[in-house]
Amino acid sequence: MPDALVLFDEVRPSLFGIAYRMLGSVADAEDVVQDAWLRWARADRSEVRNAAAFLTTITTRLAITAVTSARARREVYVGPWLPEPVSTADDPALGAERAEALDLAVLLLMERLAPRERAAYVLREAFDYSFRDIAEVLETTEANARQLARRARTHLESERHAPVDPDSHGRLLAAFLTAASSGDLASLEKLLTEDAVSLSDGGGIVSAARVPVTGRDHIARFIVGTLARFGVGASISVVSVNGRPAVLATRDGAPLVVATIDAGQDGIRRLLMVVNPSKLGAFGPGGGTRG
Repeated sequence: MPDALVLFDEVRPSLFGIAYRMLGSVADAEDVVQDAWLRWARADRSEVRNAAAFLTTITTRLAITAVTSARARREVYVGPWLPEPVSTADDPALGAERAEALDLAVLLLMERLAPRERAAYVLREAFDYSFRDIAEVLETTEANARQLARRARTHLESERHAPVDPDSHGRLLAAFLTAASSGDLASLEKLLTEDAVSLSDGGGIVSAARVPVTGRDHIARFIVGTLARFGVGASISVVSVNGRPAVLATRDGAPLVVATIDAGQDGIRRLLMVVNPSKLGAFGPGGGTRG
């Protein structure tokens, strides 16, 4: 058993990375990883030639199953549902070969993919798995694995503009924060695209807009009004969230909101604000990178 635990701990970050990308929830991902451990502990490990491949297969298949129940819960979620943000200060790629399929905006779009498409995309784009290996994990042919990954990529690309480079993203976020903090409506509107959308995830636990706010003028007024109403005494900082800079607001050490932007060459297209306290534990006292 000690050897089994050592082997499991070596690959645990990547297992969490797969499950989190598939499910968009830290708690759900941890449940999947825990279930994978139980199956690993009970397995006849003398028959296992490659522990990492074996555990990846178990975790991916468990995550595919978990997607269905997660979708059912989200159908009765109060207000917009957003993926749970994770700190990537220590691990920008969150256990993967590349920090792909990690941005909150991408995770939100991935909700529209079929579970097997989602799995193929994650294994290929984030973990650089060959189509042959993906086929083994998904118990399909190599040609079908290639098709699943291609279909997922095509769908995501059709739904999302090309993102700006990291430097431009950082400048837009800084400008947004400056304009919002000063209540500068005109500057805020200039940063937003005409058809921009703001989504707030309060989960029915705290006050939050229960429908999307659309249009640059409405969003600018919504942001300034929200800060005037709830921002008194809050401390603002920029932190690494899901591989990108994001705004964290806290009061007396307790996290109030994590806000991220999704931007293209024409400006900020989407503002994603997570205020559900059950999704902000990693950014409070004693929090940190999960996985």
